[in-house]
Parts: sequence; C-alpha cells; structure tokens
Amino acid sequence: MFFFRGKKDKLSVLLVQMTENLQEAAQFFLEQELTNHAELQQFVKSIKQYEKVGDGYVETMMKELNHTYITVIDREDILQLVVCLDNVLDEMNHCAGLLDMYSITKPTEQMKKFSQKIYDAVIEISHAVELLSRRKLSAITPYSIRIKELEANTNNLLRMAIKQLFATTRDPIKIMQCKEVYESLEGIVNECRSVAITLDSIIMKNS
Repeated sequence: MFFFRGKKDKLSVLLVQMTENLQEAAQFFLEQELTNHAELQQFVKSIKQYEKVGDGYVETMMKELNHTYITVIDREDILQLVVCLDNVLDEMNHCAGLLDMYSITKPTEQMKKFSQKIYDAVIEISHAVELLSRRKLSAITPYSIRIKELEANTNNLLRMAIKQLFATTRDPIKIMQCKEVYESLEGIVNECRSVAITLDSIIMKNS
C-alpha cells in the first residue's frame, strides 16, 4: 500500500518500475566494457534508450497524478520524487554524451570508480522506493543516509581524480575532457542525493 490504503495503486507500481529501469541503467553503465568506437556508440544508444523509457514513466505518472484526487502522500512530494529520479537518468545520459563527444573509448580507472559509486547509490534508492511503496517509511532512513554518504565519498573521489589528472597528464585538451567527464559522473551521484533529500522530506511529513 502506498497512496491508497487497501490496494496496490498505479502510482506506487509506476514508481517502483521507474526505479527498476534506473537500476538497470546504472548496472549497464557500470558493467559495459568500452574498447572501441563501435562499443561506445552502442553504449550511448543503450543509455539513451533507458532515458527514453524513464521519460515514458514520467509522462505516465503525470497523467495518473492528474486523475488521482486523493493521495496519502502529497502530490507535490510524489512529483518531486519523480523529477529527482528522472534527473539521475538525464545526468547519466548527459555523461554518456560527453564520452561520445570526446570519443573516450577507454574509460580511466577513476571513471570506473565513479560508475561503481553511481550503481551503489542507485541500489540504495531502489531499496528505499520499494519500502516507500509498502509505506514502511521508518525503514527508509538508513538507505537515505547511505546515499548521502556515497555522495560525500564521491566528492572526495572527484578531488582526488582531478588532482591525479593534473599530476599525470600533460595534454591540456585531455585534461579538460576528463575533468568534465569526472564532474558529470559526480553530478549523477549528486542527483541521487537529491532523491535522498526528497525521501527525507516525505518521511518527515508523514511520520
């Protein structure tokens, strides 16, 4: 039970499906091996498809909200959560676009570390949204805390990655390109933190 008592409503089902799509995208983002231009193109195409599916869920959710007049959780909070989840996918798609624009076919070890942080944060989001769909609000807090910890760790990773970049790379164009990609990767985890903050707000209003 989520927005209505006594039945599993469409909004809760859609929200869980949205996070499942996000989790699949994050797993693909982490596990896809890039070694050449063809693989990079397929990677970009696949991430774009995940983002397109996410947009579809957003559109469906908006229509459902417009036809749902009574919700246990404020519709503004539901909408904010949907937007934050969509922003994670949008930023992931933006980062894939940067890899394509700069023809980065061999991600650095630092990029792989960022991808792991992204996946870890999305896993925490998935657990939290599943609990939300079952109205187990008090159980969500540990997952929200973990997401924010991962975001703080990713901030540290960004500083170290840029420091190493300047210490080991002489080509200024490569420095600029990698720095932008690193910042975009860190931005994905920042969007995950926004999801956590929205969940905190929902918990506070409904506890």
